[in-house]
Amino acid sequence: MTAAAPRGLTFLKAALALQTLALFFQAVTAGMLLTSSHGYVMHDVGSKVMYGSAMLYVLAAILAWRRGGGSARPVLYATGFLLLASAQVALGIARVPSLHVPLGVVMFALSILALVQTLSPRWLLRPAARS
Repeated sequence: MTAAAPRGLTFLKAALALQTLALFFQAVTAGMLLTSSHGYVMHDVGSKVMYGSAMLYVLAAILAWRRGGGSARPVLYATGFLLLASAQVALGIARVPSLHVPLGVVMFALSILALVQTLSPRWLLRPAARS
């Protein structure tokens, strides 16, 4: 493993942690929409942070892959997540809570799974694919 690989993995872990926290914040502010006049503003700001964190996750996954020479699978996961985030934003703007809310729950669960997988020592010790 090169010296650049751990730094890339640290960035990937941080991006995933930020994304997971942003999604948790969105869940909290979604509940606040029902009880507070400030809920809408906070949920709206949180949606921008969540989308930005999804883009940051893609960047971090690409950098970790290119620097570390490992599997491109995290790039695919991050790209898929950005597509889900795009759908989530569109559903929120269109005010379709019957799809927006369940998709938010799925996204939070997937983000936790990706974070746990990235933090797993077994994942970090997996040998890089050689071409």
